[in-house]
Amino acid sequence: MVNMVIVTYFTRFRALALFRLTGIPAGLHKWLKYVPLAILTTLIVPTLLLSKGYLDISLNNHYLIAGIAAAFVAYKSHNILATLGIGMSLIFLLNFL
Repeated sequence: MVNMVIVTYFTRFRALALFRLTGIPAGLHKWLKYVPLAILTTLIVPTLLLSKGYLDISLNNHYLIAGIAAAFVAYKSHNILATLGIGMSLIFLLNFL
């Protein structure tokens, strides 16, 4: 495990040292801008579509309904608290009522 820490540290350190001297290339900076969106998408979409262990795109999939509503609120409001509030409220209402 210590070896992996050392390898990870030095690979990142070398990249940081290189970019400190030269700056991040414009193409790489543009590409890196989409990494958080890609990671969040790969974490969230399977949960929404495969909540029961198989592909479920019906109205019985409460996670999908809440996810669509939360995505709409996020798109319109750009407010994380509103997005979380709507998503969590819908999950609560659909699952427990």
